[in-house]
Amino acid sequence: MISFEPITADTMYIVSEIINSNEAYNVLENGKKERSEEELFKEYMNEKTDSYFIKADDTYVGVIDYMKQNPNDDHPWIGAFIIHSAYHNFSFGTQAYLAFEEKLKKEKGLSVLRLGVLSQNPRAELFWERLGFTQYATKPLHHNQVNCLEKEL
Repeated sequence: MISFEPITADTMYIVSEIINSNEAYNVLENGKKERSEEELFKEYMNEKTDSYFIKADDTYVGVIDYMKQNPNDDHPWIGAFIIHSAYHNFSFGTQAYLAFEEKLKKEKGLSVLRLGVLSQNPRAELFWERLGFTQYATKPLHHNQVNCLEKEL
């Protein structure tokens, strides 16, 4: 069973393990294989987003970072959705997204959900398209291009 647990300062070492298990993604996003705990703390322990562990029963399998209202477009966004590399290809990502979508549907006023996928990451884009997301724009982000996707809830 998939559940979500808030990330805390005391559990940042688990975030580090999950994020740093995905070296290829880290290189695409940041140009280096590993992210420091300081970088991750800044990203996942802030006032702007809600950050959760994705758990399969009692096992931490991933992280999700969610912004209820992006100030750039007033829509909710998934900022990060990362499954530990040891748990790729077991459908945890699909199960986790569908459970998270159900959680979001219970919130009033949400009609659309958005996210960005690095244009150099076609595997991730295919994952999101299979879940019903469609591309509506491509935008620059730091040294990357990001395909912006959305789904009506």
